[in-house]
Amino acid sequence: MLKVAVITVSDRAARGEYADLSGPRIKEILEVRLAGAEITVAVVPDEAEAIAAAIRTNLDRDYILTCGGTGLSPRDITPETCARLCDRDVPGLSEWLRRESLKETPHAVFSRAYSGMIGHTLIVNFPGSLRGAELCATLLAGVMEHGRAMAQGGGHESSEKK
Repeated sequence: MLKVAVITVSDRAARGEYADLSGPRIKEILEVRLAGAEITVAVVPDEAEAIAAAIRTNLDRDYILTCGGTGLSPRDITPETCARLCDRDVPGLSEWLRRESLKETPHAVFSRAYSGMIGHTLIVNFPGSLRGAELCATLLAGVMEHGRAMAQGGGHESSEKK
C-alpha cells in the first residue's frame, strides 16, 4: 500500500481566505488510481519553515506531493525549500510533468517545480492550479508504484506488470 502526503502551499488557503481545491482533488485522483493508498492532505503557508516542517512530519511516507509555490511570485519558494531538504535530485519526474503540462498550456514554461528524495521518500512539486494539479496527479499515479519499489532498492522487475 502506497503512503502519500499531499501538501498544499498557499498563504491564502492557509489563512482560510479560500478553500484549497487542488490538494483534495489530487487525493481523489490518487484514491481512484491507486486502490488502497493511504493519502493525507495538509495546507501550509508559503513559508520555508512551514513547508520544511510539513515535509519532515511526513518522511514515513513513500511520496510527498506538494502543490503550489512553484511559479514566479516572490513568495513561491517551494522548489528551493524542497531542494535544500533533499539528499538526491530526481529531475526526470519534474521534466516529464512539465513537458506533458506544456501540451495543455504554454504557461507551464514558468513552472520551477522540483523533484527529489529524502531517504526513501520521493518529493514531487505540482503546480497549484487545479487543472495543473489534476494533470500531474493523473500522470504520476501511473508510475508511483514503480518509483517506490526503486526507491526501496527493488529492481525493475519488482514493480513491473507481468
